[in-house]
Amino acid sequence: MSRLNLHLVSDSTGETLEMIAKAALAQFDDPDVSRHFWPMVRSRQHLDRIVPDLADNPGLVLFTLVNPETRARLEEHCLHLGLPAVPVLDQVTAALESQLGQEAHGRPGRQHLMDEDYFKRVDAIQYTIAHDDGVAWEDWEEADIVLAGVSRSSKTPTSIYLANRGYKTANIPLVVESPPPKALFGLRHPLVVGLTTAPERLVQIRRNRLLSLNEGTKTPYVDNDKVKDELTFARRMFADNGWPVIDVTRRSIEESAAAIIRLVQERQRKDRQVDGVSKPI
Repeated sequence: MSRLNLHLVSDSTGETLEMIAKAALAQFDDPDVSRHFWPMVRSRQHLDRIVPDLADNPGLVLFTLVNPETRARLEEHCLHLGLPAVPVLDQVTAALESQLGQEAHGRPGRQHLMDEDYFKRVDAIQYTIAHDDGVAWEDWEEADIVLAGVSRSSKTPTSIYLANRGYKTANIPLVVESPPPKALFGLRHPLVVGLTTAPERLVQIRRNRLLSLNEGTKTPYVDNDKVKDELTFARRMFADNGWPVIDVTRRSIEESAAAIIRLVQERQRKDRQVDGVSKPI
């Protein structure tokens, strides 16, 4: 199979387009793709400057352009060059227009406006960075989520991903020899979630971590029996406190975060149902 030139043309940051392309490419086995990224294309002049690269590297063009003139110009160039051009959001936008009974605004980068959600994400990221690895546990009640798990169970990267979704997330490493602060067991607002993984996978991750730091691997940190004891200790704590558990062994960070967000949303739905039930007189 020859290499595919994939041109991503956006009138904004191109983040949405990149995620769509990445998700679609993940459905194929090791595709040989050369990506050509063209963000912030908002004028005919800018568009005309990238046409030579389209001609020199023919392939598939995916675009998110809301300006009718710019769109028409790109489609005209692609037609002339014999290149397929796909407006990736058109069908979704049309369906939403039909269901909502209104026309889309057609403003480039509208999803990146500094609105309430934007500042919520910024606030969540700042909180999460300041409450990594058990730091500042006195403020955990302000969190939306607290992740607990043994060392190298993906707590920090999962926390950062959740923060980018707008969730204030703290995390705490569980160490057999050092009990967590008592505050962990009395939290009311945050959802405490336990992260666990297969012992053999955890040993492998820890070994790789030590090797990357040029440190020796003759340590209880990567001893199979010790690691199993750590995980047993953590699972017992999760069970004793009734915390939901996510097994991250075969999950990506995104998949783990999605499972956690579902738990948060389910808890919120239950809370709303309780609040909505009228109390007996």
